[in-house]
Amino acid sequence: MKKGEALNGSVIRCSLLSAGFFAAAFFVSFRLPGCGVWGALLLSSCLTVFAGLFLLISRREFGGFFLPVSAAVCLLLLLRLCFFGVATSDYIDFLKPWTERFRELGGLAGLKYAVGNYNVPYLFFLAVFSYFEFDTLYLIKLLSVLFDLLLAFALMKTLSAFTESHVKKSLCFASALALPTVFINGSVWGQCDSIYASLAVLALWLCLDSKPALSMAAAALSFAFKLQAVFVMPVFLLFLFSGRLRLRHLPVFPAVYLLAVSPALLAGRGFRDTVSVYISTAGTAGSALNYNSPSMYSLPYFFNSGDTSAAAAAGIAAAAALCLIVFAAFFIRRRKIGRRSLFFAALLFSVSIPLLLPHMHDRYFYLCDALALAAAFIEPACLLLPLFSQFASLLGYHAYFYMRYLLPMRCGFALLVILALTAAFFAAAALFGDKADGGGEG
Repeated sequence: MKKGEALNGSVIRCSLLSAGFFAAAFFVSFRLPGCGVWGALLLSSCLTVFAGLFLLISRREFGGFFLPVSAAVCLLLLLRLCFFGVATSDYIDFLKPWTERFRELGGLAGLKYAVGNYNVPYLFFLAVFSYFEFDTLYLIKLLSVLFDLLLAFALMKTLSAFTESHVKKSLCFASALALPTVFINGSVWGQCDSIYASLAVLALWLCLDSKPALSMAAAALSFAFKLQAVFVMPVFLLFLFSGRLRLRHLPVFPAVYLLAVSPALLAGRGFRDTVSVYISTAGTAGSALNYNSPSMYSLPYFFNSGDTSAAAAAGIAAAAALCLIVFAAFFIRRRKIGRRSLFFAALLFSVSIPLLLPHMHDRYFYLCDALALAAAFIEPACLLLPLFSQFASLLGYHAYFYMRYLLPMRCGFALLVILALTAAFFAAAALFGDKADGGGEG
């Protein structure tokens, strides 16, 4: 078969797959209560366009596996659509009233006021959604699912910094969309953790790929969407030590952050109120040591702790001490820093910081879930890490959805400790070992 004929055959197959996916997505969407024709058209069109976009820009990474990956992605997106009608208490008690409040305040004009306890970028989307007539639950979930695609892309690109294997990169992309916590978080729960996590992973890859300014921009957007982005932010100090990131790139972060919150400023909200959202809403996270999280506060020792403030301070101190130890090790060995040590340091931070901090919630290991998957493809010895992370996180998910514990949360804590120790081992091995740390400055 000639090259032109093969190319034409691929185009035809891709076109048929796209048309079939659009038709199936429209059918599933149309059956959602209150969605209607226009709502189904919007959902199916957005999913088709964005899925096609991410698949097309990734086609070289997939090699000969492009069509199988595309088919798997289409199937996983259709399965997500089937759960779009599920309305959880978080949507009913928070997201829906916030959106309705924006509708009362005139949509985007409502950004002038303190609505909800999320930062401006996410509230911007809720304000936009308030203009639509059909159920905004579907738009909220659509937004999260679109960032599921970005997360899969970012993880695959991060993996590409370590391997040229089309098989691994194809499996990574599809597996990211199939991760239970990723699937449930957006399409069932209606949460938005895929947004900050995908941008954080994107920032990690961009810095590994020697694009520091873009990396700072992605990191700023991640932080602007959700405070939990700080779980991986310490790794950027290590990028500074390595020389991949320079001091001149740091101003990009506050500049992009201000740009991200600027819709509220343009609507008339005060500068101080706008930029200090995380400080003013800190109390809304709750004062309990643990909220269905497999953190160290799931251990029996803390159940009857009389002085919760002292226990919280101890966890904060432990997290700070861990960061300082990692900083010291990387600074001492700064000439040895390479891609492997940086990646495993990022994984270490993403699991250890929420593992030690107080007031953690059930979804706060989402970023760890994502990076653990990439670790399994980067290092064969890490093959079980995604299972450990998923098990620990899903214990918290089960507690939320069923209002009871399947197993004590400390079971998840034990597995996350193993994950953290494994990440620390491979970061240290790359940093202090004789073998070159994969990639160096390249």
